[in-house]
Amino acid sequence: YYGELAALGTALCWSFSYVFFTLAVRKIGPQALNRLRLSVALLLLVSAHLVVHHTPIPLHAEAARWGWLTLSGVIGFAISDALLFRALYHLGAHRSSLMMALVPVISFFLAWGIFSERLSLVQIGAIVVTLGGIFLVLWQKRDEQAPRVARSYLLGMLFALGSALAQSLRYILSKKGLGGGFSVLSTNLMQILAATVAVWLWATIRGQVRETIAALFSGRASLMMIGGAFSGPFLGVTLSLVALGNAQVGVASTLMSLTPAFLLPLSAIVFKEQIRRGAVYGTVLALVGVALLFLF
Repeated sequence: YYGELAALGTALCWSFSYVFFTLAVRKIGPQALNRLRLSVALLLLVSAHLVVHHTPIPLHAEAARWGWLTLSGVIGFAISDALLFRALYHLGAHRSSLMMALVPVISFFLAWGIFSERLSLVQIGAIVVTLGGIFLVLWQKRDEQAPRVARSYLLGMLFALGSALAQSLRYILSKKGLGGGFSVLSTNLMQILAATVAVWLWATIRGQVRETIAALFSGRASLMMIGGAFSGPFLGVTLSLVALGNAQVGVASTLMSLTPAFLLPLSAIVFKEQIRRGAVYGTVLALVGVALLFLF
């Protein structure tokens, strides 16, 4: 059961990365956090690539592959995660992670439109179940919120929705860049490299390099950022590769989607959030929908 255990480990790692990044984003802001955690993840991936493939970056990759993976990296890591960190600021870790359960749903629709992949009745039903679970969690307390808080809540949902859409586009573009037995580690490195260059280029244009570097020395927030970069883009991705290589894809994908379930107790412990029955029921419902998408 190495693959299944690795898949559960992936979900747990991503849960901790959500917690770490939520703590960090409230101190140093979403833009600085995105630049710094991409830089840390890039260093870790370059080191791993050097050990596994004996070269820091895959220079042998074809130009077309570099093009597709560069585009997917910028959209999926630079843009998507920038939006996700803003969602974390407004929604918190659990609700943001649950919104990201929309990624497979959006991916199914994109694949239907781009690759003409067909949806079965079970998959359509699974999409409805997933959306119902997310709706139950996100809207259960909305009527009780003050107008200013409600606006922030709505803004967070829009950021999370944009992040899920960008992440879905990354999956579609990654499919174009994969194939031919190309290393998944090299693929991840190429995407992270492109995203890192993009966010630092944008920081240079906007004159934000100095303040970003200063955020690196922000004490506890910096440690949270490093912890998130290690547990998410590095360790989480590595375990996901082990899972996909040693378990059925549907089973591994379903187990890796359990992040919102792990975040329920973590949010209660770390952020002192009150976990209501509606949040539990909605989370379970959304995860059942995701499981149906992958397993059928």
